[in-house]
Formats: sequence, C-alpha cells, structure tokens
Amino acid sequence: MTTKYEVLRFTAFSQDPEGGNPAGVVLDAEGLDDAGMLAIAAELGYSESAFLTAPPEGLEGEPGRAFTIRYFSPKAEVPFCGHATVATAVALGERIGTGDLVFATRAGTVPVTVTEKDGALRATLTTVEPHSEPIADADLAEALAALDWPAAELDPALPSRIAFAGARHLVLGAATRERLADLAYDFDRLEALMRRLDLTTVQLVWRESQTVFHVRDPFPVGGVVEDPATGAAAGAFGAYARELGLVPAASVLTLHQGADMGRPGVLTVELREGDKRVRVTGTGTRIA
Repeated sequence: MTTKYEVLRFTAFSQDPEGGNPAGVVLDAEGLDDAGMLAIAAELGYSESAFLTAPPEGLEGEPGRAFTIRYFSPKAEVPFCGHATVATAVALGERIGTGDLVFATRAGTVPVTVTEKDGALRATLTTVEPHSEPIADADLAEALAALDWPAAELDPALPSRIAFAGARHLVLGAATRERLADLAYDFDRLEALMRRLDLTTVQLVWRESQTVFHVRDPFPVGGVVEDPATGAAAGAFGAYARELGLVPAASVLTLHQGADMGRPGVLTVELREGDKRVRVTGTGTRIA
C-alpha cells in the first residue's frame, strides 16, 4: 500500500538484522485509523507492528518522551507486545537519544529505558503487574492435541499455567530440547483454543539450567506460525517462574528464542525483590 506515514523496520533482541524478531514502527501515527494501522501491519507481515501517537492526558513522563503505543499483528490489534516495544524504543533512541520513555498501552503504563553500550542500543521495559492462573484439564488436553505433544513429554517441573504480564500466554514445559525443536502443529485448532482462552501466544519452554531457558511461541491468532522473540511472553514467564518458586525471587534469567527458525535472539528477564513487575531487556537494530 502507498502511505504518507514513515514505516521503519527494526529487529528486537538481536544486534543482527537477520536475527531476533522484526517489527514495523511508525513513530508518528497521528491521523492513522485502526484500518490503516492494520493494513500497514498486514502488508509488512511481521508478527506485530507498533504505532505511536500523542500521550493521553495525565500520563507522567518527560515532554517529548511519553507516548500512546498500539500494536497490530497482520490479523488484529493486540494489547501488548514486548518485541515491538523494544524495537520502538531503539528507534526512538536513534532519533531522540537514550534515556527514559513512557508508553501508554491498552494493558497499562509501560516505562522503558534506552541505554547504549559498546555502540549498541538496548531497551529495558517494565511490565504491568503480572499474575498466573491454572489451566483447566480439558483445555490443556486440547492444547496438547493441537500441538501433537504427548502429555508424557511435558516437564513436570514446569507446571502448565496461563501467565499474564500485559497479555495472556499459555506456558508449557518441554521435557527435552528435542521435543521443543520439533514443532509442527494444527494451526486452526490451536488458534480456536487460543481465541476461546484469550491467549496471545503459547510459550513452549525447555530449561537448560537454573536461569537459562529456551523458548518458542506459536502465534496463530496473529496470523503467524511462530514468533521469533516474544518480550511479552518473556515477562509473563519470569513472573510465572517466580510465583511458583522455580527461580529465586531476585534473579536474572536468560531466554534463547528463534534459533529453531534461523533468527536467534536473546531476552534478558530481571526479577527484583519487592517488585512484582518484571523487566525485559534486549538489543535492537534497524533493518535496511
């Protein structure tokens, strides 16, 4: 489509344009309606694109560094997207410099800090207050059937739950790295379940060590088979892991994602004592 709006392309959670998760970024979307945002996101074909407009009244933040941000997949608007937040923050870092930003999202207010180290920009977002909840046995069975995962291949040390940190994600633990690597699922069946449970992605997790995890995120509700790097799910997973006592209350987790797709990325999840929110950090870079 032809548009008067400048559409930038950035990848998040990698310094390599061929790695991480690409996102479209429109830094000035004033006057662009929902249909226009969706059309741009659909044409780009990335799992999400982000659109900035003026901040709502009462949003605290430095002048020129507070915004309303909306996220669209190729099929629909989503309440929160971590990788598009990181991509947008890095794009703003290039344009207006490092420092603190504030984004008003449909899920709540999300502060972001942009820093530079060794010539690379990186962004740290702070999620809204997270929580998790059990999943009904019948819904879990349907998810496993859609994924073609035998229940015996789940990791009992990673209980299956729905986790939230701005969007809802079903966390499923894989017993082996081989199980995680073998992903071929029923797109329509999983999408139907996810819509019924209001899920954004299904986060499939294999634990390498106490604080290192490998993850994959099917995203059929967005019209995408798999998300290469999922900041919102990373935040939700960090909160889930702390809530269940799987990691120390104050810890830093490393999540590897995208390697099975040929787009490797690294997400850093920080948990702080006395703060229920989760911080997710990643680098980003412009896609030519």
